[in-house]
Amino acid sequence: MHPFWNFTVKIVPKWLAPNVLTFAGFLFTVGNGLLLTIYDKDFCGSSDDYKWCPPVPAWVWLACAVSHFLAHTLDGIDGKHARRTNSSGPLGELMDHGLDSWTALFIPFCIYSIFGRADFSESPLRMLFIFWTIFLTFYLSHWEKYNTGILYLPWSYDASQIALFSMYLITYFGSYKYWKFVVPVLNITSGRLFELISYVGSFVVSAPVTVYNVYSCKHLKQPTFWESFRPLVPLIVLFSTTSGWAAFSPNNVIDREPRTFYFMVGTVFANIACRLIVSQMSSTRCEAVNWFLLPLAVTVMAVTTLPMSERQEVLLLRMNSLLFCLLHIHYGVCVVRQMCEHFRINCFSLKKRDDSEEAVSLGKVKI
Repeated sequence: MHPFWNFTVKIVPKWLAPNVLTFAGFLFTVGNGLLLTIYDKDFCGSSDDYKWCPPVPAWVWLACAVSHFLAHTLDGIDGKHARRTNSSGPLGELMDHGLDSWTALFIPFCIYSIFGRADFSESPLRMLFIFWTIFLTFYLSHWEKYNTGILYLPWSYDASQIALFSMYLITYFGSYKYWKFVVPVLNITSGRLFELISYVGSFVVSAPVTVYNVYSCKHLKQPTFWESFRPLVPLIVLFSTTSGWAAFSPNNVIDREPRTFYFMVGTVFANIACRLIVSQMSSTRCEAVNWFLLPLAVTVMAVTTLPMSERQEVLLLRMNSLLFCLLHIHYGVCVVRQMCEHFRINCFSLKKRDDSEEAVSLGKVKI
């Protein structure tokens, strides 16, 4: 994609801050998630087994294709634009990768609507583990940098983004029925094939290479095995806790509110990933315990041990999702503001801060 991006970045005005491109690209991805939530709340629109669910309008798939293409392009040119305007720095890296950690939620969030949750596809519980293959692949790349100082992003990432763009267009022109087929020879459905590809891509291709790169590195940044393993602890706890809730929910809450459940898991994951990114950027020790996991653990214990109605469990799920969303946004805003104050820059402007602006931001001057 670099030849196309090298051409496209020349169109961007030089007065525009690179972080504007980064944030706009993220909003396009969020927009796709919101659009499909409105028209396909329970992932039933592409499943013929749910006769009462109307299919997603064709124009939605076209809108998703355009938004996805724009998001991928903006994500590809923001760094080039930063170097073009001599504004590269840690804040841009944090904005880019930090928002990408939340984007890791919204991409499968939208893909699942293409296949639906029933015929020729997979159940919401099995889809949760496909989400985790994407989360793991993203997280391990930053875990690798935390230990080696090198961030390796393979070309397969661009290939997957182009494939998703193509899937949106195919669904627009051919409808969701295009994806209802059984794979010859293997005799598996299209949904099961997508699941296998996800597992192979994560556990056979990405994870082993990352682990090899870390433990074959002669100059690890972390002094001991425990210190190198430390960032994986909150990820393992999040996986165990949320998978346990989904599997042992007395009211099968992931079937009742799949989008809310995925959003909650993806938001907590994004916070864990952002804290790892901050640690590897600043060469500081990564936290072994993310405090977001404490209310989540209490909720899961309550749900799985106390008598609880479906309405009560769904309410707890929604409350957790809203709480984690607000807390994660608060965390991100605070970190960005602190970095802006430290480097004396503005997040969404190339204009440098002067001393009076810095004093106001620190509360030393009243307006």
